This record gives sequence, structure tokens and C-alpha cells, in this order.
Amino acid sequence: MSRRSTAIAAALSVLALGSPLNVARANPSFDQYVRQGVESYNSGNYRGALAAYTKAIEIDPQIAELYNYRGDAKRNLQDFQGAIVDYTKAIEINPQSDEAYLSRGVSKSRLKDYQGSISDYTKAIQINPRDAIAYYNRGLSKSKSKDLQGSIADYTKSIEINPEYPNAYLNRGIDREQLNDLKGACLDWRKAADLGKEKAAEWVKKQC
Repeated sequence: MSRRSTAIAAALSVLALGSPLNVARANPSFDQYVRQGVESYNSGNYRGALAAYTKAIEIDPQIAELYNYRGDAKRNLQDFQGAIVDYTKAIEINPQSDEAYLSRGVSKSRLKDYQGSISDYTKAIQINPRDAIAYYNRGLSKSKSKDLQGSIADYTKSIEINPEYPNAYLNRGIDREQLNDLKGACLDWRKAADLGKEKAAEWVKKQC
């Protein structure tokens, strides 16, 4: 959370200084709203962040990242449909925004639109094929869709990119168990336990 928040703050700071038509320089309120949005989001005040980002968007409606971040605020407020609208707008402005596809996929998944989320995660992966989270999230949606072989392949790719990803081991183990590969599941759960997943350690004791 803190790393993502820092990244958001840095990105929006750059936007505020270098956005199209120099709107920040022409309208100091833009910079104020952007910073207010960042601070509100970081403190967990998602309604405040939503309001601030909306004000910034009213000043300059052509910055994709602002829609991304307003979408994040909406998602944290459980407004998944509203978040999808914002991520879609971000994609319309910047079709190469893997972050927008990834985030829209998360919102679709929360609405149980697993095929829609898989499509978005796939697009995010096409843009950024080294994103372990995109593979992991696509694995989750494939698992929910009962495509266990597909989910295991995605968790494996996620682990290949980030070998210290405990949740990928945990969930790959779950799906391996469902496919009656208890030996493989136990290997994954032991690794997840080594990486700090207490639940995995419990499963190892009970089943391995």
C-alpha cells in the first residue's frame, strides 16, 4: 500500500507540473486538487480523494492517470461500476495504460465478471508482460471460472517473475490440491509458509 501510494504521489506530482497545455501553471487550483486527492487517498479518505480528483478532472479532463486514481477511490468505496467507467475513460485516453486494464479487471472480478476480468488482465499482460500481479490476478479469475490448469499456469508465470510471491504459491497449491496433486500442493504450501503465510503452514501440518 505504501509503495503504491508513493508511486501515485510521484506520478501525480509530475502530472501537476507537466500536464497538457500547462494547466497546472495556468490554474494553481489544479495542483491543489491533485495533491489533496493524493493526501486523502493515502489517509484512507476515499470520498475526499474522489471529490478532489473530480475537481482536477473538471480542470483538465484529458489526463488518463487522474481517471485511474479516481477509479481506485471508487473501488475502495465499493463502487465497482463507477470505477469501471473511470478505468474505461483512462483507457480511451491512453490505450497503453496497463494499470487501467489491471484495475478494471479487478473491479470486474469483484462483480463476478470473471471472463471480462480475464480479458482485461490479458490486455495488461500484453502491454507489460513482466507484471507478476497481472498474471496472479488472471490466475484467480481463471480459478473462479474452474479453469484450474489455466490458473496454475498463470500462478507459475507470476512466480517466475517474482519468486517471493507467497500468495501465488498459496493459491497454486489450492488448485493443485483440487486436481488431486497433493504432492505439488504441499510443495507450494511449504514455500508459502516459508514466506510467512500462516494458513499455508496449518495446511502443511494437516495434509502433508
